[in-house]
Amino acid sequence: MFEHALPDWSRINLTGLAAYINGYAFKPEDWSEHGLPIVRIAQITGSSADCDYYQGRLSEDFKIDNGDIIFSWSGTLCVVQWNGGPAWLNQHLFKVKPEDGVSHRLLYHVLSHAVAEMDKSAHGSTMKHIKRGELKRYQILFPDCRKEQEKIGRVLDTLDTQIQQTEALIAKLKKVKEGLLHDLLTRGIDENGQLRPSPEQAPELYKESPLGMIPREWDVETLKDLSSNGMVNGVFKEVSRAGIGTPLVNVADLYRGDEINLEGCERFDANGVEADKYDALPGDVFFTRSSLKLEGVAHCNWLKNADKPAVFECHIIRVRPSSKVDPRFLVAWCRSSNARLHFMGSAKQVTMTTISQDGVGSLPCPVPGIDEQKRASERILSFERWVAEEKLQLNKLSNQKQALMDDLLTGHVRVTPLLDQAQTQAQATTPA
Repeated sequence: MFEHALPDWSRINLTGLAAYINGYAFKPEDWSEHGLPIVRIAQITGSSADCDYYQGRLSEDFKIDNGDIIFSWSGTLCVVQWNGGPAWLNQHLFKVKPEDGVSHRLLYHVLSHAVAEMDKSAHGSTMKHIKRGELKRYQILFPDCRKEQEKIGRVLDTLDTQIQQTEALIAKLKKVKEGLLHDLLTRGIDENGQLRPSPEQAPELYKESPLGMIPREWDVETLKDLSSNGMVNGVFKEVSRAGIGTPLVNVADLYRGDEINLEGCERFDANGVEADKYDALPGDVFFTRSSLKLEGVAHCNWLKNADKPAVFECHIIRVRPSSKVDPRFLVAWCRSSNARLHFMGSAKQVTMTTISQDGVGSLPCPVPGIDEQKRASERILSFERWVAEEKLQLNKLSNQKQALMDDLLTGHVRVTPLLDQAQTQAQATTPA
């Protein structure tokens, strides 16, 4: 890749671009409830907001402030720009100080890109770390001109802003979806597509039920009663018959997307009796029978389309919804917090967490009229499409940044026209 570099670019290693200062090795007796916060990996990754404090004095090398580049080189490998105000840096984190003539803006992107590449071959299968020697061996092409560095950094900053805005929108949509699901599954939707008033607003529209207050038109039935032909465990998957035959729905297939896609399933040579008893048809809802974690038991998904015969494996329970219930509505309910609490309470934990047909089938389910269920399902589907479109946009932006990193950091692509293009895209996609 280096042959495409411009004449005013140099090959340099990461230690030539910056100094890497390891954080201070704080001891428990150093911790306090006052002073500046001690920043650990959990704080820079956002996995925890809780922190200890230190009120003593240390070298300024261990102090960080907004805008500083922090490199987590052990355990979780990542690079962030700190925005939490003045703090002390804990060990296993580098404070990265650009050398003279090196753009802070571009260094952040270069180091992020390099660490992502090094992460693939980092030492330790469970506890990864990057040694200083690897930073010295990792060479890149870097523009000599500070102005050129800043221009490249601005292009990548623009893309980062778009990525962050899209991530924030997806997170917001997920929260809105949770609220929408709760309302659709407890209040329902009328013929005009409007949510019913809440029980507090219109108590006369509701009645008491095993699920609490529900609309008067609704019923409550168990999941078993809503299954048209009982509940069935799948076929035992003999290894000798795997790889050919009809599509076989596995537990992993229940976690791929909001519906099961037979194109991604493995194959199983089911005989005629098995094909009839363990058939998977459009509209069927499937539940996991076991999981390593309690939270994973009775995870469900449904089969929307099937243009060919298919079967399902023995670690799955099949529910074939009756005409009383729309499968999309049923899946939405079975994924709700109330249903999850029921399933986890019905599970048994030994070496694996398992749930029986009775544990799944005893779930009480709200049963609006079928037309109302379909209206609610369409509202949910419309929202899911919106989230899916934003996820596609996020993936597109991430791929675009990766490609730009590869091109811009060789000098193969000039930055000025890309800067204009990126700024135009940012203006077009910034929410009003």
